[in-house]
Amino acid sequence: MPAPEIPRPVDPVDRAHLTGVSRPSPPIHRYAPSEHLADLVARYWIPVWSLAEPSTQSTLQHPVCLVVVSDSYARLYGVARGSSSVTLDGEGWAVGTMLEPAAGRLLLGRSVAELTDRWVDLTGVDGVPSSLVPDVRAAMAASPRDPAAHAAAIAVVERWLTAYLPVDEQGLLINQIVTWLRHNPDVTRVEHVAREFGLTERSLQRLVEQRVGLTPKWLVKRRRLHDAVQALKSGNTTLADVAAELGYSDQAHFTHDFRAVTGMTPGHFLRDQRSTPPHT
Repeated sequence: MPAPEIPRPVDPVDRAHLTGVSRPSPPIHRYAPSEHLADLVARYWIPVWSLAEPSTQSTLQHPVCLVVVSDSYARLYGVARGSSSVTLDGEGWAVGTMLEPAAGRLLLGRSVAELTDRWVDLTGVDGVPSSLVPDVRAAMAASPRDPAAHAAAIAVVERWLTAYLPVDEQGLLINQIVTWLRHNPDVTRVEHVAREFGLTERSLQRLVEQRVGLTPKWLVKRRRLHDAVQALKSGNTTLADVAAELGYSDQAHFTHDFRAVTGMTPGHFLRDQRSTPPHT
């Protein structure tokens, strides 16, 4: 059998990852999915670490489920409504699949609402072949930093996910809604989303609950916070400017929302993007 083609790397900028000078990230390799899986998979990410001290990584998860196979566990994650954290220690690796919004319900076989803020062992999910986890681990075992090993592990995952094609009509719709929201930062009200897609607010509510596990209002708030993280990571802005650009009525409201979800103020996060704090 020929060696699997090495997937194309994708842009490493991540609006969800709450990194900073005091919270560096280990090396993370990111790859795009094969074209035929674009409706199911957003990207793959493969962190590989060797740490003298534990490091806690925090994220504001995108509105999608995640599949993660590591050297010690294999899980299907639902969407976390707040921030989520994982502590890395010693040496290790993980092969992560960031799904599209359509995919979680297809893999689980029912509404993903029951997975909100939870995970289940991947080997207990119907439709997951018993060989999946051992084959991913075998692909990564010899050289976890080798792109060829990444390609082999991703090929195992893609053979499994292909069985869930084609994506259903409602799945394609939720993909379109989440993508449209990401590219329309001026949209801050749920009724604007419903109107754009010709839906009632109630039908939009049912769709988002089934496929994401949360509410349309949560979708809008999470998009705004992702926009905030991206703006603050530039390090070349002020909190007042970010609040205004995101459509907040005032800086205090922005600070409240950011702190409620991340556990830190946007001012703290902004200062941590700079190697030398400003004298102001």
